[in-house]
Amino acid sequence: MKANMGALDRLVRLIIAAGVGFLYFKGYINGLTATILGVLAVVFLLTNKLYRNLPALLAFRAIHAQNQKI
Repeated sequence: MKANMGALDRLVRLIIAAGVGFLYFKGYINGLTATILGVLAVVFLLTNKLYRNLPALLAFRAIHAQNQKI
């Protein structure tokens, strides 16, 4: 399967996630802002490493199918 993201896209996501981590550990962001940006950074890292070849629509279709079974 062809990669879903290009090298530049992966690099930008990694830089953003690292920037959020830096801001959090230096104490520049906290509270709800830190939580939201932290979740976003984790999503960026996961999609950068784990789901590089998985189209986003396929992932959402799998989640939707699981919810329909309940």
